[in-house]
Amino acid sequence: MGSNVSSIHSGVDGVDDILRGGLVTGRMYLIQGQPGTGKTLLGMHFLEEGLEADETVLFIHSEESRGEILSNGAAVGIDISEAEFLDLGPDSEFFIEDYSYDLVNPSDIEQNRYTQDIHDAIRDIDPDRVVVDPITQLRYVEANDHQFRKRILAFMRFLKQREVTVIATATSATGQEYDSEIRSLSDGILELTRGERGRRIKAAKHRARGQIEGDHGMAIRGEGIEVFPQLIPEQADEQAKQNRRFETERVQFGIDELDDLVGGGFEQETVTFISGPTGTGKTSTGTQLLCQAAENGLQSAIYLFEEDGRTYDHRSESIGLPVRRLREEGSLAVTEVEPLTRSGEEFGHMVKQQVNEQGADIVMIDGIDGYTVSLQGQESELVRKLHALTRYLKSRGVTVLIMNEISEITGISRATSGDLSYIADNLMFLSYVEMDGSLRKVIGVLKKRTGGFEHSLREFEITSNGIHVGEPLTGLYGILQGSPRASGPANSPRTE
Repeated sequence: MGSNVSSIHSGVDGVDDILRGGLVTGRMYLIQGQPGTGKTLLGMHFLEEGLEADETVLFIHSEESRGEILSNGAAVGIDISEAEFLDLGPDSEFFIEDYSYDLVNPSDIEQNRYTQDIHDAIRDIDPDRVVVDPITQLRYVEANDHQFRKRILAFMRFLKQREVTVIATATSATGQEYDSEIRSLSDGILELTRGERGRRIKAAKHRARGQIEGDHGMAIRGEGIEVFPQLIPEQADEQAKQNRRFETERVQFGIDELDDLVGGGFEQETVTFISGPTGTGKTSTGTQLLCQAAENGLQSAIYLFEEDGRTYDHRSESIGLPVRRLREEGSLAVTEVEPLTRSGEEFGHMVKQQVNEQGADIVMIDGIDGYTVSLQGQESELVRKLHALTRYLKSRGVTVLIMNEISEITGISRATSGDLSYIADNLMFLSYVEMDGSLRKVIGVLKKRTGGFEHSLREFEITSNGIHVGEPLTGLYGILQGSPRASGPANSPRTE
């Protein structure tokens, strides 16, 4: 669809993505949202992109002065000082002057001035790109909504004849007839919002090319606007089918007893949840696998939601896991994710970039509770985005580990928190059990989508020498309820 229409870059890569290739040349786009959502900044990115391509650009403005616009842009690294400007706002003298109109409608006088100024500027400057900020200013000088519609239609035809691409901004005005008129006449509509879910952007309409449906993550930072399109699971699944290999290798822990428990290792390109209550050793178990993977020449990346990098390094080194050395060698990348600064889409973009640019073979997310708390959005929505991310990673041949904390201190009543088990190909769990009046730890596997595994539990212990896993526990029942009881001659748990 739309393969024969020419396009230009919007100035923000993510916007081009959700508009399926950018803005169509010679069309008008409406950017709509409440004050402070980034409408003007997005228009400025559009003009800056034109300047960098040696195009002529025009900024038609009425609410802020040229100086204010340039200053606001400079604060986020946008420079459009070489653009042409047409200021339709009143001079400061207007505040103290007394205008009276006799025998004529004041809108006729203002309308003639506005339209003539715009017409003359576009004719004389002959721009490739134009921003009108805001276009609703034209409504104020028209006698009624019908006249406003005619004016906008004439304006659009005039611009299309000259193959000018236009971005117009407007503050959302639900229920106003002129709002509906602008939306219906625009070739594309971008809606910007800001709330508890953070900044969001949605392409509500895009003639000729179509758009990626739904809303997407957006941020305004030191380099201006960034947009992070949501991952489309269907696209990831299709890529996975194309990339799928008939035989996959396994990732192992490098501990014989643990690898025996999981049937020789987990297959690559799968998602493994390691579940358990706090303090059982989930992160250390995952890190053990990453360290062994590094020994086998694989690259890993870990994203920390629940502790900082220094604590992670110290805790890992204290049990003999050489994460500092692996980081220095470049086989392990550790990233701390700051709370409530990113959307689920932005985190997905971060992981994609790591995989595509640095070639990570294994991605570990520590952990799911921190993920749903730290990122902007509702938990159910974030879980869907995590599902899409894992499907994308699998399509790229990446193995995924996710640490998942469950609330029970002893026993296992469910495999994962938040009904996440459908995401997992493999489910490993750690749990506390009471034995002889003291708490011990056990480890087991509940699910492995491909290949066999032991249907038994083993005692699990973390010492200064690393992770130790015992022989399968036999002769006991009630372990998953947290209180093992002898069912006959029992293998006593290993004690040292």
